[in-house]
Amino acid sequence: MMTRRDAAIALDIPVEMAKRHGIPSKMSEAEFRELNTNPPAWLEQSRANRTGKRPVWIHLVCEVCGFSEYERPKKWWPTFDFVHCHSHSPAQLPKLEKGKTRVEYQDISAHMFGIVDEA
Repeated sequence: MMTRRDAAIALDIPVEMAKRHGIPSKMSEAEFRELNTNPPAWLEQSRANRTGKRPVWIHLVCEVCGFSEYERPKKWWPTFDFVHCHSHSPAQLPKLEKGKTRVEYQDISAHMFGIVDEA
């Protein structure tokens, strides 16, 4: 069984859209395959409207331990050099290059911080 959120991630649509169009809170893998293989008109239209400029979901992976989760990117997010989970500190990340400053963006998701090394 997969959740509505898992289905939204796999279909590359927002959870709100999945809910609005009747995707159930839980669905079987077979139901998902059928939806993905034979998409309804709204899903086909959504796919056709994608410009590719900004992803619907971004896969965040902790640089230290590999913990990962998907999150909807925010407009204000810069391009992160590293991401780490709450269990680790920036000191555990790769060394900072000379002449750069490390900036931490807290709580970019429920469990993650984003790091940008600026010149």
